[in-house]
Amino acid sequence: MTELHLPWLQLAIALPALGALSLLTLRNPEAAQRRTLVASGLSLASAAGAWLDFGSLHEVAAHDRWSLTPRLFGVEFFVIDELSAPLLPMVALISFVTALATLRTKFRHYPFAISLISETILLATLSCRHSWGLVALLAIGALPPLWELRTGGKPVRVFAIHMSLFVALLVAGWWLVERTTPGTAPSNLAFGLLTAAVLLRCGAVPLHCWMTDLFEHAAFGTSLLFVTPMVGVYAAVRLLLPTAPDCSLQSLALISIVTAVYAAGMALVQRDGRRFFCYLFLSHSSLVLVGLETVTPIGLTGALCLWISVGLALTGFGLTLRAIESRTGRLSLNEFHGLYEHTPALAAFFLITGLASIGFPGTIGFVGAELLLEGAVGVHPWICLLAVLTAALNGIAVLQAYFRIFTGKRYFPTISLQSRLPERIAVLALAALLLGGGLFPQPGLTSRYRAANELIAARHEQLGQGPAMRAPSD
Repeated sequence: MTELHLPWLQLAIALPALGALSLLTLRNPEAAQRRTLVASGLSLASAAGAWLDFGSLHEVAAHDRWSLTPRLFGVEFFVIDELSAPLLPMVALISFVTALATLRTKFRHYPFAISLISETILLATLSCRHSWGLVALLAIGALPPLWELRTGGKPVRVFAIHMSLFVALLVAGWWLVERTTPGTAPSNLAFGLLTAAVLLRCGAVPLHCWMTDLFEHAAFGTSLLFVTPMVGVYAAVRLLLPTAPDCSLQSLALISIVTAVYAAGMALVQRDGRRFFCYLFLSHSSLVLVGLETVTPIGLTGALCLWISVGLALTGFGLTLRAIESRTGRLSLNEFHGLYEHTPALAAFFLITGLASIGFPGTIGFVGAELLLEGAVGVHPWICLLAVLTAALNGIAVLQAYFRIFTGKRYFPTISLQSRLPERIAVLALAALLLGGGLFPQPGLTSRYRAANELIAARHEQLGQGPAMRAPSD
């Protein structure tokens, strides 16, 4: 396998872990935030360096130069390919802007060390193609939020039960796959267990209550870091898509589209800001799983584009809600708040990121949503109709929340509610990516099209269906 010019992946993964170690004995919250930003920023630079380095090689996959894992474990765990190349800097960026947008008044409550540990686990997960290594990392990834809930004295039962079930289904399913006799297809039970694990981790109905419980009790930033990278989708791509029979993918798509419509409807009637965001995210992330079932270049490209656009857009949207919540307390959507006059920048960011998440023209999500619909209509037209309904309901929910929060009455605060510079930088950076990706979509679209073709080719090879057409090199 081709080597990168520098050990970018190891640096990206190790730097947040070293930053977390440096915070163990630190008691100054302001210094903790500064060290978190340094560690996360260096990790972001390393992840971006890995993406650029990989792009210059024009190869299918590459690993670090001077990699330590083959020497320690006898196998290369961390690999970058067309699928993971943009996901790594996306996760590093999400972690960085979440720490950057944390106000000084929240320093004592935000778990900086846990956020860095979560970033390390996420980057390791998204760069891992070794099956059992991926299973282990997916299981470990549930520990940081659980630790925060337990140390903060919050209820852990719902989250712990669901994550334990997820790990049990994942391990049992992949163990059955590994025990399959060479030359024969794994049993339907194995794929059924894996499909159930993926749906549970993605929050599919009716096993979605762990997600609302997490947003209810954990820090908003911790919840964002746990759900927005959508590692459940990554598990589906790596463990299910290559060899799963069509019936497994169809059941995945069916439950996901039902979840998308249900969550969009629930977002319309929510009266708590966090629960509204949770259902909005759940609806959008379910559409990504719907696109995986098409297994066509157009539909799969749309799903991969939507993965990135939803991750970026809803991170920005969540950070905007978090900024408003830090000024007014837990946000209720039962009444009008009239905050526009005092926070016009946050109002603009709310609209930009919210509309970008539903694929508004001119944003990065528009192309992904269009390709997803075009791919779905050729396979299951009724799924396309439900996806359109989902987008419409989500659009109404976003505008309804906007009017509730920023209009309706005059508000007279006792202190200034203006957005702070770090908050503006964080959300503005995400908004620039959302608009830039929408105005100049070709680079990202080409990358996702190549990744889709590589995934389809791998599936054809695993299923013995012959080679599939690959994307052109240019």
